[in-house]
Amino acid sequence: MSSDALWQLGPETLVALAAVVVYVAGAFAAPRAAWSWVGLAGLGAAALCLASTTPQAAEPLRIDALALWLRWFALASGALLILTSWRPAADADGAELLGSLLLIIAGMMLVAAAGDLVLLFLGLELISIPTYIVLFVGRRTSEGREAAVKYFYLSILASAILLFGLSFLYGAAGTTSIEGIHQRLLDGGGSLGGFAGLALVFIFAGLSYKIAAVPFHFYAPDVYQGTTNDGAALLSVAPKAAGFLALVRLVAVAAEGVSSDAWRIALALAVLTMTTGNLLALWQDNLRRLLAYSSIAHAGYMLIGLAVYLGGNTLAGAAFDGVAALLFYLLIYALATVGTFAALNYLGETGQPVDHVDQLAGLAWSEEPRSRATAWLIAAFMFSLTGIPPLAGFWGKLALFAGALGVRGTEPAMRSWFVGLAVLGIVNAAIAAAYYLRVVGAMFFRMPMGKPRTGGSRSVPFAAAVICALLVVAIGLIPTPWYEAADRATPAAAAREAPEMIADAR
Repeated sequence: MSSDALWQLGPETLVALAAVVVYVAGAFAAPRAAWSWVGLAGLGAAALCLASTTPQAAEPLRIDALALWLRWFALASGALLILTSWRPAADADGAELLGSLLLIIAGMMLVAAAGDLVLLFLGLELISIPTYIVLFVGRRTSEGREAAVKYFYLSILASAILLFGLSFLYGAAGTTSIEGIHQRLLDGGGSLGGFAGLALVFIFAGLSYKIAAVPFHFYAPDVYQGTTNDGAALLSVAPKAAGFLALVRLVAVAAEGVSSDAWRIALALAVLTMTTGNLLALWQDNLRRLLAYSSIAHAGYMLIGLAVYLGGNTLAGAAFDGVAALLFYLLIYALATVGTFAALNYLGETGQPVDHVDQLAGLAWSEEPRSRATAWLIAAFMFSLTGIPPLAGFWGKLALFAGALGVRGTEPAMRSWFVGLAVLGIVNAAIAAAYYLRVVGAMFFRMPMGKPRTGGSRSVPFAAAVICALLVVAIGLIPTPWYEAADRATPAAAAREAPEMIADAR
């Protein structure tokens, strides 16, 4: 790796160094909440480095607008996750959990910057391996150990499947460079279509585990239920964000010569994933299990954006790009989901977490003002996840469904398939309203079983929930700048800017 590439990886290096400091110093110093401040300082230093670094080509990296978007997303979500999982001074496991979280953030950023198959796989593993530690250390009960073991073994299987797919890409092109593979498949035409088709299937299978898409979703409910609220918040954001970026990078490359198969696979996965997640969530009473099925359903919504991107050839004047809608929705989903888990963390004391919908009964009528405010915060997150205007979730779903309606297609009946996909998405949003509004109804329209629940002693998770709620409302009221930022990060935007840059150079 060249010195230029190492310089471009400065933000990732700073986050990893902060993780090492927390790991090593935490083993010798008394457990203190100060380690969380060290983690935030590391993320702040990485943000300053990222803002001051000029992106440039440096093999084996690919620092484009999409990479920059996800790197900023990783830093912001990392800060919110640290606030959500803020540990009291007496927590003996705080250093291990925080160090693992920082390594996961570094892995997300490395996946974003990777322009090589090997580096991309290393970034994905840098997310997976610390996650095993978070799941095991976070909750040392029989349920916690079961969750860690399930995630560990299934993650290894998914990594092996993904590696198998990457090996077909390497075999077809003779290089591990993503750009080199793309060019080789373009030059080779149909002669390499067999290798690309096999690679496409295995890549979809391996990364479907990361994003919790059907049929590789079955681990999520058990793992979410067995871990803590902050562990579930981490699982709902980090692997999903990295998995979708890897899908955009790799599937677009592998789809050369087999593009008709690519959009069909993505469309089928979108329908199965959002329908399965929403239907199974209807019967859940455990909050983390309910939110696990919600996470599965939202992966299905985001797969609509991927299908639109792979389908290509949109109608003239179509306002929504597939990847832009996916990124925009990912941001909105992450804010609402992390905010919900932060609020649940605030309500739960150590050893007494909020696990069931019944435990939220009458929360809006609590004697404590902050607990009443928490009920309103959770309600805002549930309404956003449902897609009720004027909150951000409405605009996220609009971008995805309108993107599907804007596909013209190059094959017979292709437009009809995407119109049907948009209709099924709307039906699924209506189904999802049933279980999201059930949570709101428990807080506002049910009498508590005993004294209404009051908040815990940790106020930092409450602050994280407030920040997420303010952003959900702000994006809902002023969505255009946020969507435009996502739109500038898409491959289509890079293609539009390339001729302009050449003209300027001339």
